[in-house]
Amino acid sequence: MSKTLVAFFSASGRTRKAAEKLAKEKGADLYEIKPVVPYTKPDLNWMDKQSRSSIEMADKSSRPEIVDDDAHIEDYDTIYLGFLIWWYIAPTIVNTFLEKYDFAGKKIILFATSGGSRWGDTVEYLKGSVDASCVIETSTVNGR
Repeated sequence: MSKTLVAFFSASGRTRKAAEKLAKEKGADLYEIKPVVPYTKPDLNWMDKQSRSSIEMADKSSRPEIVDDDAHIEDYDTIYLGFLIWWYIAPTIVNTFLEKYDFAGKKIILFATSGGSRWGDTVEYLKGSVDASCVIETSTVNGR
């Protein structure tokens, strides 16, 4: 029997709601990707070039540390991976998550929330952190 996980990163709560709904619909387990240092409202101010999110997104090698609650990726066949779109790509904390675990042989299905940004280079950007054959782009969930 196939086991499914919905893993997500949510900075404002929108992606959390989408992930919870998806997990319920799919009968999947839920895993939150949590930063060791939680993001504050000023951290998320995309108009401030000195905000934490702006600095992280300007440095594509940035890998914010995550709280490791052990996602037990080995127990799942399919992983839905949700996040908000920042600057037309996934937040770098998503790369931290992908690089932490072995996704060999897993089906990863991406979903995203956005206040207006599209997928942009998201899928291409994530390919550097996981076997590209595992990544499947899906529809954006409008975050407004």
